[in-house]
Amino acid sequence: MVGNKILLLSPHTDDAELGCGATIAKLIRQGKTVYYAAFSACEQSVIEGFPQDILIHEVKEATAELGIVAENLFLYRYEVRTFNYRRQEILDDLIQLRETLKPDTVLMPCLHDIHQDHKTMAEEALRAFKFCNVFCYELPWNNLNFNTASFEVVSEEDAQCKVNALSKYKSQAHRPYANEEFLRSQLRMRGVQVSRRYAEVFEVIRMISE
Repeated sequence: MVGNKILLLSPHTDDAELGCGATIAKLIRQGKTVYYAAFSACEQSVIEGFPQDILIHEVKEATAELGIVAENLFLYRYEVRTFNYRRQEILDDLIQLRETLKPDTVLMPCLHDIHQDHKTMAEEALRAFKFCNVFCYELPWNNLNFNTASFEVVSEEDAQCKVNALSKYKSQAHRPYANEEFLRSQLRMRGVQVSRRYAEVFEVIRMISE
């Protein structure tokens, strides 16, 4: 992955871990500085039996499992499925992150993601970070099209770290993709494509070489 300061943009808590959790673990193991910004804790759609703010607690545990330090975690409280109505506010927050953190590389959802919040986040992030390296992570249940241009080879240690991090999201365990079998199968499938055991894949939106 290009650059030493990496900013992860997660529309909802857990999106970034699902899309590139093993890569995050690898980057931190390599000594790179990783920031994580989640824009919604989905308090309006938490299932019955969990406190409304459960995802705020879960994302803190999950990112800590990956090795992200607490001061590099940024949490916003936008309501789920309303991002397209609050574009300017989101763009303003993204610009503030850009000016404060000055990241080399930004990892975000795909521009073709069919979830309205994900798509809005990607579009506004591209406006804010057009002078950075920009890569999109994969969320296959939402991606009708995804250009598998860049593969990040990851280790068993990185794969297990991703699984461990996502296991912290007890409130999301009912999701069909929130289980070790699926997570490992996706890592294996992408690894096979480049003759490796495990990999995560990214779309390259902008890559700057100096």
